Amino acid sequence: MSLLGGIRPPIAILSALLLCLAGITALSLGSVREDKLPEAVMTSQQHFAEDGAIALRASLDESVTDLSRAAALFSAGDPVAPDAVLDKVGRVYQKWRGTAIIEISSGSLLAARGENLPLKAIDRTKLSGEEGLAPRMIRLQNGETRLLSFALLSWPGKPQQLLVASSSLRFPGISLGEFRAIAVVDPEGNVLSSDGIPEPEQVKSDAERSDVARDTKQLNSFAKTAAQKGKSHPLKVKEPGAGGFPGVSGSLFGNSHAGERAAAGYATLAGPEPGVGTTATSLGLTVVAMVNVAEDGRAASDAFFGLVAAGALLLLGALVVALLMGTVQRPLLALFLESRRLTRGDLHRPVSVPRSGEAARIGYALERLRGQLLGGPHSTADAPTARGLSRAGARSLLAVCAVLLLCWCLPLGLFVNRAGSDVLVPQQLVNDQRERTDTLNDRIRRALNEGHADLQSVASAIGKDTSAEQMQAVLERTATEHSRYQSLYVQAKDGEVLAKAGTKPESANGKGPSQVPVRLLSTNSKEPVVVGTAEISGRPGAAVVGEFRIDFLNALLKRPGLGEVRVVDSEHRVIAANNGYQAFEKLDDDRLTALVDGSALKVGQNPHPGSILFRKGDDNIIAAAAPFIGGGAAKPLSWTVVSWQSARGLAIPEYRLQNRTMLAGLLGLAAGAACLGWLYIIVVRPLRELARRAEALADGDRRTVLFPTHHDEVGAVTRSLEIIRQQLQEQRKKEAAAGAPGPGAGGAARSTAGRN
Repeated sequence: MSLLGGIRPPIAILSALLLCLAGITALSLGSVREDKLPEAVMTSQQHFAEDGAIALRASLDESVTDLSRAAALFSAGDPVAPDAVLDKVGRVYQKWRGTAIIEISSGSLLAARGENLPLKAIDRTKLSGEEGLAPRMIRLQNGETRLLSFALLSWPGKPQQLLVASSSLRFPGISLGEFRAIAVVDPEGNVLSSDGIPEPEQVKSDAERSDVARDTKQLNSFAKTAAQKGKSHPLKVKEPGAGGFPGVSGSLFGNSHAGERAAAGYATLAGPEPGVGTTATSLGLTVVAMVNVAEDGRAASDAFFGLVAAGALLLLGALVVALLMGTVQRPLLALFLESRRLTRGDLHRPVSVPRSGEAARIGYALERLRGQLLGGPHSTADAPTARGLSRAGARSLLAVCAVLLLCWCLPLGLFVNRAGSDVLVPQQLVNDQRERTDTLNDRIRRALNEGHADLQSVASAIGKDTSAEQMQAVLERTATEHSRYQSLYVQAKDGEVLAKAGTKPESANGKGPSQVPVRLLSTNSKEPVVVGTAEISGRPGAAVVGEFRIDFLNALLKRPGLGEVRVVDSEHRVIAANNGYQAFEKLDDDRLTALVDGSALKVGQNPHPGSILFRKGDDNIIAAAAPFIGGGAAKPLSWTVVSWQSARGLAIPEYRLQNRTMLAGLLGLAAGAACLGWLYIIVVRPLRELARRAEALADGDRRTVLFPTHHDEVGAVTRSLEIIRQQLQEQRKKEAAAGAPGPGAGGAARSTAGRN
């Protein structure tokens, strides 16, 4: 017989699966509790640190790129005085703590702005090397760390000059809330800069100074651990196919104090794509975000429920297995032995007929065939039959077994441990949703401001004598360096396009350039068109115009753990989103609209981001909205970033218990369907066909050859019936050849032959 065929394997595997599922149920459903802090809170801290790492990496890379591009634009034109260079750079890019220009050959300081730079730390003899102009970190005398960026200013016939700019390692636009701290850590675990923890001299009471000391110590401890973990390879610390943040990130537990436990997330500076390094990523920095969260050690379930569910499954499983063994397996094995006995010629003992089902029908057929082999009548008039048996057979038995398993699976999958309206969503998750949305809002605003600053930089390089070819070269270089634009062009006062790069301009409609720095072009097109305009000082009325790619804004919104994200204007029309949307559609929930309106209200001097937790059907929704608050060219847009997500997808104990309960029910359903389906296909269906053929053979059908479907118990009984059919054919031939002798004599002769 086949190793995996027959009736034994599916029943044995079903028993093993149900036993394993009972153990899993007892262990998993009885152990869902909040271990220190909910997993959802820890995951949220990890995402917060990732947001900080992305913002810091983008800021540092943008700073280096802007300095290099500004130097290239100056070098492409006529020589400019050092003071004029620094004035224009400072006016366009208000991001550096200090700038300076030195003459490389002599080391003379030609001009300086802002804070004093440690120029003596620059080795001018190594500037021509492969990494000579690479940014580097310098620690100042006051203990602060600066990132120095370099760019060359070169004009024919003049000594080369070095443009130097210093940047702090503080986070641009990260919303920390009231109780969070964030730090930048070097590869050795030293904190280079931090925000959120006040200095000891800034607090008044001894209790506050004690809290500051404890938080500082905890942050330093987190920094050491995060720096060590950050040295791992991203592919070795993530699950296959996890996706998300391309660098190394995670969460850490800290010490507990006064009912609160410190939780931290960490993330290394990583490129925009896996395996793609940038200037900032080469620094080996790690971002650590820490917050104190109230502990809640409530158990979402107890061990008793898991034991009861497992015990119920064991009882039902034992009943199912007993039914299958007692009414299908044993009768079929008995038929196999009886059919083999008849083929060997042992015809004196009557066939042991099972009680019901297809096995009983086959047993009665074998008994009739035994009588025919003994010389009994070939007709069925006086022979015992199975007509009085119930037609309910093995198929009905499988249905009963399926119903028994469903009695356990369906309640667990649909009714038991359902998370209702009393689910406790940690307030920290609501706060994190608000702060992360505000951070994302600032990232969008800064991206538009940076784009407008780039346009101003291009405009400053264009004068009244600049030719169209020179304009074209500058525009194409800018479009290549910055992927945020879909179209760049220079537009004259009368609306004529003097030079362009990229796609066909959408806003060049024959009119002159707009006076608005950044504006939404119209709401009639298929997709939003955001246009930035920078006036050219040397050409009155002319301007450099850049049209932003809407996909560039959409890409900035793609952050894990925030759910659905939309950028809406003052009329609640959707401008950008992190997934599919229809341009200029309205928000589809009045509560989200009210949240957007509420966050736009001024509290004091400025509006503030807001967040709510509300119910939508049987679900809890965490939502947040953050309006454009900071300054810059993008502020007049009056946009708002709104995000929302279902709490069901978060690792909250009540939802984890519900998911595990549903999983147990689904696993039981899958195990039952697989094994019972296997049993039906391999055993029951061939058994029903065998019963029909056995009855036909007993009724006198000698022409139909019986072929086994599978090499198992049913197949063995089929082969035995085929042998009996052949014996009956031989018997009929002998009777015809002998002139059809009487039943008694013929029967005695055949009996003697059978014994021999």
